[in-house]
Amino acid sequence: MRSLNLPKIYIRAAIMCSVAALLGGCSVFQPVKSESITTYSLEVQFDSLTKGTGDKTLLVTPLTAQPGFDSTRMIYIKKLHEIDYFAQNKWVDTPSRMLTPLLVQALESSAKYRAVVNSRSSVSADLRLDTEIIRLQQEFLTRPSQIRLTMRAQLIDIQGRRVLATREFDLTEVAASDDPYGGVVSANRAIKTMLLQIAEFCTQELKPDTKGNTQVE
Repeated sequence: MRSLNLPKIYIRAAIMCSVAALLGGCSVFQPVKSESITTYSLEVQFDSLTKGTGDKTLLVTPLTAQPGFDSTRMIYIKKLHEIDYFAQNKWVDTPSRMLTPLLVQALESSAKYRAVVNSRSSVSADLRLDTEIIRLQQEFLTRPSQIRLTMRAQLIDIQGRRVLATREFDLTEVAASDDPYGGVVSANRAIKTMLLQIAEFCTQELKPDTKGNTQVE
């Protein structure tokens, strides 16, 4: 059998390729795997919309959020005052953007207004509701973990140019499981409860006059 007399440069190149293949393993010939990101949304259902019975139009401005809570990153804490973020899990949009239409639905379901409109509407409004997310986080300070949601609401009389009432709402909901998905499930429960509380807060500021209509005092 005739031996092959290959130049040394080819031999060295072959050795280098073999070493590279051994170091890289089988993945040398496979696509690089990237870590997948799981996204979640905030979704709640309210009672079917009914025709409003009030005589006031309420404007709901877009929700705002405290620094750190105004992104799609999902927050959790293991120590007080120390914020961490889930690496492979995030919101599909910022919580404030997702909550704004849900708040409108919660207020509409109360049927206490002639109409509930958002900032894109050209309808003239009598009242304005400003809301802010102070915190929305999964807390692993206890077991099971829990979701903590804190929001601030301010109801304003547009015509009278005055603040009618301001209130901070805070509640916790035990997480369905000690992982991001369990936190999301519980966050949706907490959000529904809180938005209904805010709707009730606004209703309490509307008092009937002697003719049975609603007016702001």
